[in-house]
Amino acid sequence: MLGPEISLLPVSETQYSPVLRPVRAAGPIVLPELRRSSLTFTKMFVDLIATPMLKTPRPTDAELSILRVLWQLGPSTVRQVHEVLMRDRPTAYTTALKLMQIMTEKGLVRRDESDRTHIYHPRLSQEQTQRQLIRDLMDRAFGGSSSKLVLQALASKRASSDELAEIRRMIEGGRDGSNDADKDSDREVRDERD
Repeated sequence: MLGPEISLLPVSETQYSPVLRPVRAAGPIVLPELRRSSLTFTKMFVDLIATPMLKTPRPTDAELSILRVLWQLGPSTVRQVHEVLMRDRPTAYTTALKLMQIMTEKGLVRRDESDRTHIYHPRLSQEQTQRQLIRDLMDRAFGGSSSKLVLQALASKRASSDELAEIRRMIEGGRDGSNDADKDSDREVRDERD
């Protein structure tokens, strides 16, 4: 176990390996420059390249309520989101702040820190998030069957005549290929998400 009198130094400065060996020395534990630069590069890689490839986690109910506010208002501060949340249910400002910080870490929102007050943006559109949630529900509860999902949705809540007409148009559009633009945009969203 390393104590305050131990430093971590590279095995050899000529080696490129980040292998470290403990060396007794007076003073605090010091990480070599190689290690610091490696961590910096790794963080940049994860932030810029790897993170967009990762699947965005499924938002909780509280996170979805914040996302709904952001979709409604557009990019907003914590205070603006908190004011809208307060209309439905009493919520402490610090709760909204903490949830939005967690959502940033999870990749559900982006935070613009260029001004004194941070501005939060949803990472995905409302439609993309809804597709992700439906795809997840369809996989988990219906074994990947879209027909079972639709049948259960229609059985659980009576659809209006306008909704049924829209469903018929979507089905007919899918049969004759006239809905190719929707299929292409769905593929793009699926490619971004998967």
